[in-house]
Amino acid sequence: MRFSPRSNFARTLVVLAGLLIASQIFSYLTILNYALLPSIKQFNKILAHEISVMLEDDVTLADGEIYHMDELLRRQLLAKLGVTLHDESEPEMLLEFQQAATVDLISEDMSEKLNAPTEARISLDNKSYVLWLSSKAFPGYVMRIPLSELHQDDFQPLFFYSMVIALLMIGGGWVFIKVQNRPLAMLEKAAKDVGQGQFPTPLPERGASDIRAVTRAFNQMSEGIRKLEEDRALLMAGVSHDLRTPLTRIRLATEMMSPEDSYLADSMIKDTEECNEIINQFMDYLRSVQLQDMAAIDLNALTDDVSVADGATGHELDVEKGELIGRLDANEVAIRRAVTNLVVNAVRYGGGWVKISTGSTADRRHQWITVEDNGPGIAPDQIETVLQPFTRGDTARGSEGTGLGLAIVKRIVEQHKGLLHLTPRSGGGLRAQIVLPVAGKHARSQGQHLGKNHRRR
Repeated sequence: MRFSPRSNFARTLVVLAGLLIASQIFSYLTILNYALLPSIKQFNKILAHEISVMLEDDVTLADGEIYHMDELLRRQLLAKLGVTLHDESEPEMLLEFQQAATVDLISEDMSEKLNAPTEARISLDNKSYVLWLSSKAFPGYVMRIPLSELHQDDFQPLFFYSMVIALLMIGGGWVFIKVQNRPLAMLEKAAKDVGQGQFPTPLPERGASDIRAVTRAFNQMSEGIRKLEEDRALLMAGVSHDLRTPLTRIRLATEMMSPEDSYLADSMIKDTEECNEIINQFMDYLRSVQLQDMAAIDLNALTDDVSVADGATGHELDVEKGELIGRLDANEVAIRRAVTNLVVNAVRYGGGWVKISTGSTADRRHQWITVEDNGPGIAPDQIETVLQPFTRGDTARGSEGTGLGLAIVKRIVEQHKGLLHLTPRSGGGLRAQIVLPVAGKHARSQGQHLGKNHRRR
């Protein structure tokens, strides 16, 4: 799986960390090539010159005078420099030499300067480093050169300070990016509120100039949507009032008609009632759920009320109430309207049997209420279609109504951050289930998580 940060915050942080690592590598290579390697070459040059002097019997001085040094004197001079020669027959020294790590760079450089194949190795002795040389220039011997000024502890502060600097830079970048992204987080929350029919107060214009411009445009958009929503509500209220007034007059006129025209009066009364029902359906679909109307509700009690109300109309419902876990905060009027619409659909399109059941999901994060019927059901490829406004499942369940019943249910459920599932019933018919998050719990990955847990126990 390819690693790809999704959020702008994570991407910026990854880029910043990558640039920091690249900077550290570049700094290391710069120090290595322009400071460390020249120092090593200078050290090798001096060391090679000293070894050459110690290996020659006659040394030519600067004034041209030749000075003769015997082996004892050469060994004493080497000892003054801290350099010792050891015979390869010495097992302990030979073992230390063999266990030391080979240094190719020094080996090649020393081979060139001594004009003889030379192998350089380095080992650690009492927290200080030791350089070993084995060369054809002094066959049968191993040279031990203590690097007394180079200690293992010398590298720890460098590593420690490099890590501290890196962490400080990453931490500072994290704080900077967090502050820069704070207005974006506020924009995200406000956009979700607007999408759910809520209109927050205008956001403060903070941050960089481009973020301020986006915030300003969002505030203008939010204000425009709020005015459109108010105009729509006002228009619908006006249209509803203006239509119901002549409908009421028509109803009164029909009731005053003579008995001879009663068949016409009954038809006109039925038409006016249908017009009123259509107007109510439009108003229900356009009505938004108000957060201030949210309160704790009991789905079992609501189920009893719906079943009793429907029973009074002559439709008996099977009721199966399950255990409800957690507190469900919702607009009771809106949820009752949604459940009633599902029951009306089940009674209208079903085969005479309707069942309402309630329960909680296995993860205890949601409560659900289900309405089932034994009618012809809805084809799987039409389920998404019938949830759209003004759409009816003509091929399976008749063509009565305005086509807003299920659309109203879906709108109410979405305003409560829930899900509406329409699935074929195993015994034939339709199974409609409303799943709502309990207080303090929100559905995680609403398509994935609820897909496993919405089944009733």
